[in-house]
Amino acid sequence: MAPRLGILVLPGGTDFSYKPFSPWQDSALRMYPFTWSLRARFRGQVDVEQVRYRVYGWNGGQASPMWHAKAALERMAKRNPGIPIVVIGHSMGGRVAAQLASDRRVIGVLGLAPWWQFADWREIHGGARVLALHGTADNVTLAKRTAKGIDELRARGVDARYVEIPGGKHPMLDHVGTWQGSAIDFVGGLLRDLR
Repeated sequence: MAPRLGILVLPGGTDFSYKPFSPWQDSALRMYPFTWSLRARFRGQVDVEQVRYRVYGWNGGQASPMWHAKAALERMAKRNPGIPIVVIGHSMGGRVAAQLASDRRVIGVLGLAPWWQFADWREIHGGARVLALHGTADNVTLAKRTAKGIDELRARGVDARYVEIPGGKHPMLDHVGTWQGSAIDFVGGLLRDLR
């Protein structure tokens, strides 16, 4: 059976760094459970790829991870012609996800404590479904900014929802069932809509 949905899982990073990205760094490791659980839960229905960037940082106007994320989007589309794509990003990966969602092939955006401090949500096209989760104890990225982004998307008519995680911290090592369950539920809902 051919997959009905492509999923790109986008790890976090940092503001400025040219340190080579490693599949063993914390930001990559914390996303593997999302990648593996989505493959297991929706076996045969999804094609899931966890994206690797060249360097660890965003690096200002260079937007370093975007080159690799866009290449991953094109690979996914080439492997599965015509397939709709979902982007799931944590922290800097949430910023990458929002910018990828200017592409109409992206039908869903899941932002996990996204780094949307630069109004990146404005890149998301109006036809995408958006879910953003943010912990109230996050001291790395701003929950209030994520909530503002979702409010703005909703005002534009986008199907967007915000979930606050009381006491949730940035690394997503708490409330694991909520973080992980959000991805399963989000993808499951999109798959049901494709029937």
